[in-house]
Order: sequence, then structure tokens, then C-alpha cells
Amino acid sequence: MRDPADKGTLDIVTGGMRIGYARVSTVDQNLELQRDALARARCVQVYEEKASGRSAAARPELANMLRALRKGDTLIVWRLDRLGRSLADLVHIVDELGARGIAFESLSEKIDTSTAQGRMFFGFMAAMAQYQRDIISENTRAGLTAARARGRNGGRPVALDDKAIAEIRALMRDPVITMAQIAERYSVSRPTLYNALRRAEKKELAKPPSARAGKARSNSR
Repeated sequence: MRDPADKGTLDIVTGGMRIGYARVSTVDQNLELQRDALARARCVQVYEEKASGRSAAARPELANMLRALRKGDTLIVWRLDRLGRSLADLVHIVDELGARGIAFESLSEKIDTSTAQGRMFFGFMAAMAQYQRDIISENTRAGLTAARARGRNGGRPVALDDKAIAEIRALMRDPVITMAQIAERYSVSRPTLYNALRRAEKKELAKPPSARAGKARSNSR
């Protein structure tokens, strides 16, 4: 696959291989559109994630691809959200690639970090990701302060209703926030937090398929 004599597989700018990554979404389980786009982008190899996992551990092909990429290669995706489940996740991955001398392209958004314009755009995205992390951290600290005050005043723990579960899932997507911090924010233990998440998942699975599809569609955007 990595035969340098095969000029058709080399990136004209970086001199490395053009490697694609495709991942299904909760709503769209078909990879054909991504395969076609990556083929047109002259990818010599495409890593296909056929499960819509939230964590890096649930995306084994992503891990395989990141290990296989070499300096001078270019990672190509059909759309930004195929690589990262959140802005912070995306920026973290692309920053790591850049540190290893690996370029990144997103076809739909026309982003190419081998160009000055592409690097500038991604710098802006990194600043936005940091801003989001700062806001979440500030909100988390405020929540922890309020939770401690409730504890001192004999207040009851926050009920983990549907709204709280949605907030918790959003916090879990941020790599800088730990489950211990989230549990403290809601004045519950970590086992209680995990149990509440499992109950919410079972509740969602018990809903009719049409209802689950509607929720999945809103979460994937």
C-alpha cells in the first residue's frame, strides 16, 4: 500500500499517502456516499468505522488509522463530523496530526491544513473549542459551588431527569471534565450517575423506533 514508486497514490503537496476515514452516523448507516467522495479525492486506502461510537475506544478503525499514518501523509474525511464527535475532539485529533507532520482535509468544508488558509481556519476552530471548554468549566465550577452549598444547607441532590441526563451527556463529550466532577456537580455518587445513564438508555431503547430515530436525528446534528 505504501509503495513510493506508485506515484498515483502520493499527495502532490506533501509527498505522502492520501488516507481516507469514513464513519457511519446514528441516522445514516450507509457508507457509499463517503466512499465515493474519498475515491474521487484519490485516497489509496479508506478506514471504515461501521459503528457509531461516541468514545475513541468505540472507534477501533480510527485508532488503527492514527497508528498507521506517517509524516507527510494526508488524512481525508468527507465531512468534519465524521472524524470528531465534538469540536474539542476534532481539534485535539487534528492538532496531534499536525504535530506529527500529517495534513488534514475535509472535503465538504473544503479545509486543507497543508495550506496557510486551512491552518488559519483551524486555528480559529481551536480558539472556539478552548472558549467552549472555558465556558463549560466555569459552569461546572458554578454548579459545584451550588451543590456544596446545598449540601451544607441540607439540600437534596439534583434529580437526574431527562434534562439533567442531556446536560450530563454534553459534559461527558468534553475531554477535560471528569465523571467525578459531573457527579459532584449533581450531588450524586459515580455509581448513581452511571446507573441513571443506563436507565435513561434503557428507557430510550424501549421507545418505538420512530421516536428513537427522531431523537437520534437531533443528536447527530
